[in-house]
Amino acid sequence: MRAADSVAVQPAEHDVESLLAGYPSDVREIARRLRQLVLAIVPEAIEQVDLPARMLAYGLARTYKDLVCVIMPLRSGVNLGFPRGAELAGPAGLLTGTGKRARHVRIYDLAAVDQPAVHALIEASLEQVLSRGK
Repeated sequence: MRAADSVAVQPAEHDVESLLAGYPSDVREIARRLRQLVLAIVPEAIEQVDLPARMLAYGLARTYKDLVCVIMPLRSGVNLGFPRGAELAGPAGLLTGTGKRARHVRIYDLAAVDQPAVHALIEASLEQVLSRGK
């Protein structure tokens, strides 16, 4: 492996802003705050901007199995998605979704970002990824 291959390259700030540009200002602010929160809890996260899928992805490597969470802006809020959310123990009604594995939390305002349960879900998802590597 070449040295350059082992260095995580974070997206440029303008890539993140390009993704958020088409959304209302309140949605952009929620997404930015969630981004700050995820990077504070998982500072080693590799951030990937997926413009076609309209999401920001955070993982310990660039693989689905190492994915911790995703931020998906919507017209009226932001989904904070967890790839193995069906396995997470969260407060009743906070995690939603009908998929076999994935679940999400819909965030409608900035105050919701600071809920301890949201922080705990990110931490629990990180722990899932870390424990799979053991």
